[in-house]
Amino acid sequence: MLQPAVNIMVKAARAGGNILLRHMHRLDALNVVEKDRLDYASEVDGLAEQAILKELRRANPDYAILGEEGGAQKGNRGPSRYTWVIDPLDGTSNYLRGLPHWCVSIALCEGPDPLHGVVFDPLRNELFIASRGSGAQLNDKRIRVAERKDLAGTVIATGFPPRERKRTDAQLDCLKHLLKDAEDVRRTGSAALDLAYVAAGRVDAYFEAGVQAWDVAAGALLVREAGGRICDFKGTPTAPLHIAGAAAGRQLVAGNVKIVDPLLKTIANSGYLKSFD
Repeated sequence: MLQPAVNIMVKAARAGGNILLRHMHRLDALNVVEKDRLDYASEVDGLAEQAILKELRRANPDYAILGEEGGAQKGNRGPSRYTWVIDPLDGTSNYLRGLPHWCVSIALCEGPDPLHGVVFDPLRNELFIASRGSGAQLNDKRIRVAERKDLAGTVIATGFPPRERKRTDAQLDCLKHLLKDAEDVRRTGSAALDLAYVAAGRVDAYFEAGVQAWDVAAGALLVREAGGRICDFKGTPTAPLHIAGAAAGRQLVAGNVKIVDPLLKTIANSGYLKSFD
C-alpha cells in the first residue's frame, strides 16, 4: 500500500503529465524562452508545474517548494523541514523537438534527503516510485539495479548540460576511456529518467555534472532504494538538496555498488575529475 504522501505525488505527477500530453501536438504554437545559453523552457513547463503545485498545496500547504520554474517558495507558515522538489518537465529539449523521452519528477525531502520520489513517464505510462526504507517500484513491481560486477559490457548514461560545455573535452576523454570496457554510452536528455532506468536495471550506471536538485532528487532515491549507490565524482555521498543552487560543476554518479568504484576510477584516470579543480 502506498503512503499518503506518495498517493498525493502520483496524483500531482499525473496532473502535470496530462498537461504535457495535451500540448505535445501543438509544439509550434508554444512560447519558448531561453533561460540561459542553450537552456530552454516553454509555457507548458509552467502550466505543468502549476497543475502539480495545485495538488501538492491542497494536501500540504505548509511544505516548502523548490521547482525548476518557480524556484524556492516557503510554505504558508514560513520555513518548513519538508520540501517538495519538482521538475514538471525533465527533458524539455526532447519535448520541444517531438522526441518521445521526457518525464515529470517529484520528490518530498526532509531537510536535504528525499523521503519519497516519483518519476512519471506519461508517454509510456510508466510510474517509478520509491520511499525511504521501502524499496523502489515500477508500475507496482519491485525493481533492482543491474548486477554487473565491473565495467565490461556495461551501458552507461550521461549528459552534456549547457553549463558544462567548458569541460566537454575532458568529458569526451572520459568517454573514450569508458568505451574501452563498456558496451555503449547513452545520452537520453532526461536525468530523472536516466536515474529511473539505473534503478530498473535498464542501464548500468549514470554520471553527469551540473545537475540541480529538481533533476535528481526523485531519481537518486529510486537508485538507493533499488540497491544502488549515489555519490559525487570523488565518491562522497551527496544529498540531492545540497545540489540546489550550486555552481555549475556539481556532480552525480549512480549505479550498483560494484560498478560505481571502477566508474569513479575511470573518471579520475581520464583527467575528467581534475577539470573540476
